[in-house]
Amino acid sequence: MALVMLWLIPSLRDIVYSVLADAFLQVSAFVALTLALYYGISHNLNATPLQHWMRKKPYREIVFAGLMGVLPGCGGAIVVITQYTQGKISFGAVVAVLTSTMGDAAFLLISQQPKDAVIVLSISIVVGIVSGLVTDSFLPAPKQELVHSASQRGTISLPHPSLFGIWVSRISIVFWCLLIIPASAIALLLAMQYNVNDLLGLPDKSIKYLGAIAGFICLLLWALSAKNDRYSELTKENDNTLPKHWIRKVAQDTQFVTSWVVVAFILFELILLFVGDGLLNSLKLLGSTTVFFATMVGLLPGCGPQIMVTGLYLQGAIPLSAQIANAISNDGDALFPAIALAPKAALIATVYSTVPALMAGYTYYWLVESV
Repeated sequence: MALVMLWLIPSLRDIVYSVLADAFLQVSAFVALTLALYYGISHNLNATPLQHWMRKKPYREIVFAGLMGVLPGCGGAIVVITQYTQGKISFGAVVAVLTSTMGDAAFLLISQQPKDAVIVLSISIVVGIVSGLVTDSFLPAPKQELVHSASQRGTISLPHPSLFGIWVSRISIVFWCLLIIPASAIALLLAMQYNVNDLLGLPDKSIKYLGAIAGFICLLLWALSAKNDRYSELTKENDNTLPKHWIRKVAQDTQFVTSWVVVAFILFELILLFVGDGLLNSLKLLGSTTVFFATMVGLLPGCGPQIMVTGLYLQGAIPLSAQIANAISNDGDALFPAIALAPKAALIATVYSTVPALMAGYTYYWLVESV
């Protein structure tokens, strides 16, 4: 509704078009393609041999948790959290996965600045694994039986979605099945600086308007979708009447990321419109202080605030050191099931991930950016 109201203002109409098109063609298309590969493989993968391999050496589960956390999105981290609440892995693995995960903000960074994403994710996984090993070796952890009892009484009961929600979910599946390949191809061509309108023989700005329409439909589907139940589906602890298809996960996650990307882009454009470049200059003048603020934002549950921090980095408002600190500090959507099933463990793990976030962020700032 707010987006429609902004579109109705003639002076802001072009900004809305640009933001929707950029969000869909520069972010959503790559997010959907990446998630399709990730969920498609995991859906057909037999994890039993991997579980046997991890049980032989305790440190292997921490390495595995770090690798799961560095995967874009929150699915890998939620899987590790679930395994911990069932008593199958150590608390160090929880710290490793929450420290290494960047959540859905990773999609935005990968699609816009892949080289910087390699730096951030590489540092995150190393810090995550080291933090997990240190936790299991030297730091106190919550008693496992407390987590078991929380898990036993903490089964999340979600209401069955309405018939309307089921149809919205089905429309989302069809929407992405039809668009994921052509949208990804167009996004790749745009990223390679090709004029897609000329290649396809379309009038000028046609791709921009088509991207804006697709982006708006994406937002509309997210707004109309049933209550987020990704956690219940991943853990298989709750049944629901939504279509059981891994493409639905792709649709839901992509639409969630798109919604927050649009919010971040719109806010940034509006601030620049009314304030000018003063905000960017002010943030730049803060210098190393932005590392602290980015770390504190990382303490907030969910991926939305983290996507906004990444958006600020991509606009040049904060340094890479602040982005690194936020990536290590934030726990993404994985913190929600952790709080629900094991609140004490979730709080301790969050604190444990904050310290290495500050250390990594300031170390990068002093050794690289301040030189």
